[in-house]
Amino acid sequence: MTTPVHWFDDGLYTSVTGLAHRSPGWLDTAVSLWSTYGLALFGALLLAAWWRARRPGPAAREASGAAPAVLALAAPLVVLLAFAVSTGLKSLLREQRPCRTLHTVTVEACPALGDWSLPSNHAVIAAAAAVALLFTDRRLAAVAVPAALLMAASRVWVGAHYPHDVVLGLVVGALAAGALMTAARRAAPRAGRLRETRLRPLVVRR
Repeated sequence: MTTPVHWFDDGLYTSVTGLAHRSPGWLDTAVSLWSTYGLALFGALLLAAWWRARRPGPAAREASGAAPAVLALAAPLVVLLAFAVSTGLKSLLREQRPCRTLHTVTVEACPALGDWSLPSNHAVIAAAAAVALLFTDRRLAAVAVPAALLMAASRVWVGAHYPHDVVLGLVVGALAAGALMTAARRAAPRAGRLRETRLRPLVVRR
């Protein structure tokens, strides 16, 4: 699929991949490792947000006291739903990877034909996690937001995506997570009843 921004993005993409090709090997290795494994950081941050959100027993007697932990529990599901939206968009838009159409030298091997490019799943997941953390733990979000931007940039650096792929990914992830976390925040006080069930340890710190 050819998009109206390709006339600009093609040149920007080849400039970035050309810079990566001329960069020291250690830098390309570091960016590639971050691009491949960096999403684990967002998983760790979501786990830490849930752990920090659980209130001690007395503080969680009311449903509202358990609400932060309920919201933190919802955050990983929100990220998964954002990923599902991204997957659906990929199947609809069917944009070929730039490393297939522009034939440039890239840091990483080009994904197989049919592994669509728009939007970037990595950018969607990173942005969704960062926005979910803005709703649950602002201190951890301060780490997640710049990390999401770095994740998006790394996907262009290694040659996997056009710049507009990662920009759309950030937008899709942020909008999906924002809408879903807003809905979860409204439902969280009612879901706080979990503290009265066997699932109590999920929302209340012993």
